[in-house]
Order: sequence, then structure tokens, then C-alpha cells
Amino acid sequence: MTKRTIDIIGAIIGLVLTSPLFFIISIFYLFGDSKGPIFFKQVRVGKNGKKFYIYKFRSMLVKAEEKLKADKELYEKYLRNNYKLEPHEDPRITNLGRFLRKTSLDEIPQLINVLKGEMSLVGPRPVVEEELKEYGMEVSKFLSVKPGITGYWQVSGRSEVGYPERVDVELFYVYNQSLLLDIVILVKTVFMVLLRKGAY
Repeated sequence: MTKRTIDIIGAIIGLVLTSPLFFIISIFYLFGDSKGPIFFKQVRVGKNGKKFYIYKFRSMLVKAEEKLKADKELYEKYLRNNYKLEPHEDPRITNLGRFLRKTSLDEIPQLINVLKGEMSLVGPRPVVEEELKEYGMEVSKFLSVKPGITGYWQVSGRSEVGYPERVDVELFYVYNQSLLLDIVILVKTVFMVLLRKGAY
């Protein structure tokens, strides 16, 4: 109950403070390669396996997945590389998207997910269904807690820490979760965002 209360208060304060950014960022979706919908939503797996739509500022082209899958060699590399590509070789990311990802501003709309109760401020990152196989026998434990906007993975290197190491990092939070650990992670997240470490 305490964690949920903190989530609600934190999400409301966060949305109020970032509301000017919502307006400014939305302007850039009126032209250039970013033209189109402001938000990107994707099905992720949450607590107890419940699926939900995660919200982000759109950082990719409108038909991004089609463009990626059109290049079979690159798509296979994407799958092998923990569902990631280096920014310079990813044909889906827009110029605005690169900036939003590097500064982590693309994650702000997830405060809406927190208000809806689908996510928490702190927890393991919500994954797409295909990634669950990486957790093997520990998948039920991984899904036993609510996913978060930030978490132990984010402050441990984020995109620089791939599978299978990521499994151990995420499960560390699951087994050691506490309000004190949440506070430590939130503070570290601020520094990670300012230093732009592991974000792409």
C-alpha cells in the first residue's frame, strides 16, 4: 500500500512537472521524419503475466517494424543482440527519437501506466512476450512483481547489460525489493539520466 501511494503521488507530480515537455515535444511530430502519432504503444507483460500497453513518445518511423523486417540480415542481428541495434545502424529511429532515447525523455508517458496501476516507479523493466524465455525457470518469480519505469537494471548499465546477465540483475531486485532500495534506485536513476549512461 505504501509503495502504491508513493507511485500515485510520484506519477501525479511527475506529470505536472513534465506537462510543458509534452507540449513542446508534440510540436516536433508535425514535420520531418517524425511526422505522425506522438505516442508509441506496445504490448508488454506485467505482473502475474497480465498484458498491457506501455506508452512512450514515439522514437521510430510510423512503419518501423516493417522496415526492420524487410532487411532479413539486420532483423536476425536484432534478435541475436537482445532485441537491440546500435543507434547508427537502426533504420527505424528518427532524428528526434535518437535525442529522446539518449535523454530518456521517451519514457515520460509511462507515468500514465503508473497511474493506471500497470507499472510502478521502480521495478523490473516490462518485457515483450518473446523475452520471457530468457528467464527460464525463474519466469514466474520475475512476473511476481509490478514492472517499473526504472529499476536495478537501469542503474546497473541499462542497454549495456544484455541477456543472460540482465536476468540476474532483474531478479536481484525481485529478491531484495524494499522501499529503501527503491529510493536508492530513484536517486541513482537521476544521475544515470543526467550522465546519459546506457541509454540508446
